[in-house]
Amino acid sequence: MSKAMKIAIVDDEKDMRQSISQWLAMSGFDTETFASAEDALKGLGSDYPGIVVSDIKMPGMDGMQFLRKLKGVDSTLPVIMITGHGDVPMAVEAMRIGAFDFLEKPFNPDRMTELAKKATNARRLTLDNRALRRELSDGSLLMKKLIGQSPSMERLKEDILDLGQADGHVLIEGETGTGKTLIAHALHAVGARANRKFVLLSCSAYDEDTLTRVIFGPAHDDEPIPAIEEARGGTLVLEDIETLSYALQSRLLTAINDQGTPAETRIVAICNLQEQDKTCESVLRPDLFYRLAALRITVPPLRQRGEDILTLFTRLGEQFADEYGCDAPQVSAQEAAQLLQAPWPGNVRQLINVAERAVLQNRRGSGSIASLLMTETEDSQSAMTTEGKPLKEFVEAFERMLIDNTMRRHRGSIVAVMDELCLPRRTLNEKMAKYSLQRSDYL
Repeated sequence: MSKAMKIAIVDDEKDMRQSISQWLAMSGFDTETFASAEDALKGLGSDYPGIVVSDIKMPGMDGMQFLRKLKGVDSTLPVIMITGHGDVPMAVEAMRIGAFDFLEKPFNPDRMTELAKKATNARRLTLDNRALRRELSDGSLLMKKLIGQSPSMERLKEDILDLGQADGHVLIEGETGTGKTLIAHALHAVGARANRKFVLLSCSAYDEDTLTRVIFGPAHDDEPIPAIEEARGGTLVLEDIETLSYALQSRLLTAINDQGTPAETRIVAICNLQEQDKTCESVLRPDLFYRLAALRITVPPLRQRGEDILTLFTRLGEQFADEYGCDAPQVSAQEAAQLLQAPWPGNVRQLINVAERAVLQNRRGSGSIASLLMTETEDSQSAMTTEGKPLKEFVEAFERMLIDNTMRRHRGSIVAVMDELCLPRRTLNEKMAKYSLQRSDYL
């Protein structure tokens, strides 16, 4: 469940501050009040998680000066101005400066609520996009998103760190839903080009003529500059590279060859073909394939990642439970085995769907993970893979998940975990060491 956005109410009249605050609080907003613009500025930073409602006429710093100051702090911060009767020209000037909207006294409280909702929705979107941009430019944060400690995931992380420092073009292969686009972001973020342009383009989203213009130009008046120009000096990611026509493959190869070595713009190609009879190598012209595949990453499918499946399911369950304001589902030993045995044709993307639905089921107090897996595969027989796993692997995966979940629930309290799992300290310490679980990660 999304957290309530804040509304900072700035007015020198105490009664007006309190009445606006009470009304907006009744509408579900988290309000805070300030008697002057000077006081408000002390608590309003560039990432203020909400909006501002301010009177225009105030002693000291008036609302217009206050608005200009706020726009200097964060030009995207929505500010609703309140004006007295006859001051509409001043309110229009406030709109020109960048106010979100204005209300003329006496105003309809419902209109106030309506504007507050629009402004907070706009603010939430701005902050979410800002956080995403920061995340996608932070290599350490992106690497943390690659959850899992299976051998295949450890190799993948090492490959990202190694190839991120290289300067050649990269080919990323893997089944759909394995997170190839996230890996492309990580490659850029951990490398020398991290502070340069990152351009992402889906080759399957356009017809051939449009795609030619989008990649190479010339662009029409209402179109952005060509991707290969926009990404100059940085990274150009081409998703669904396998959909390129032979003519566009030839054009791309020429552009790559013209760059010379080292490449001015790094090309990261993402290929979704992982079938035995149809691979990226078989659909791309050989000279282009070998130029792109000089550096190559193959993303492992979820079914080959062992206990990572349970770790991912737990993390996703916690995230969705927080979003929906309910408890995360507790996974039984039988359900853990079912999660480990499922074929996961949709990979991590499918696991995300199952985790969200499991949380919603848990909120209603009905359903099971097994039923979700059967629904996803539409066939109870296909809910289990043909890849046999030894009992020891199931036991260890469930044991690790159980200790991890209990440590998280008790925030690293060893005594509480010992009591709940009925384990002596030495045994718990040995198992935590075995599964690479660090108490510091839960504090």
